[in-house]
Amino acid sequence: MADRSLVLNQLNLVARDFDATLAFYRRLGVEIPERPSPGEIRHAEVTLANGFVLEFDNLALARTYNAAWRGPAGGSRALLGFAVTTREAVDERYAVLIAAGYAGRQPPYDTFFGARYAVVADPDGNDVGIMSPQDDSRRSWPPQESPGL
Repeated sequence: MADRSLVLNQLNLVARDFDATLAFYRRLGVEIPERPSPGEIRHAEVTLANGFVLEFDNLALARTYNAAWRGPAGGSRALLGFAVTTREAVDERYAVLIAAGYAGRQPPYDTFFGARYAVVADPDGNDVGIMSPQDDSRRSWPPQESPGL
């Protein structure tokens, strides 16, 4: 039986040229708000009319939250994000997928943005993120590299 608490709510694109990527999507008609970016970390996001979140990260940021981006091959350019209801559910789903033979890209950990987060590759090598709700009391800055595999 399908667990109805799993929600596809996010697509995250890792941009080689962050400014050119934002310019493209803005020209397409996506209203991406301007957001100051400290240092070399770049991130932008917009919640679309249907509630779906479209996010953009540069390589420097992708390397902090997904250990696969620090390896020689890098990660996939798009990351499908699934929301789960609890921090524990991130660890549980990651363990089930790894036990089934899927490749882990980022083991579960507590992120700088306050969520519990993990990444697994689907059979075609696409990165699939699993994220708990964000907890502001668990936020930290600046971001530190996530634990590796």
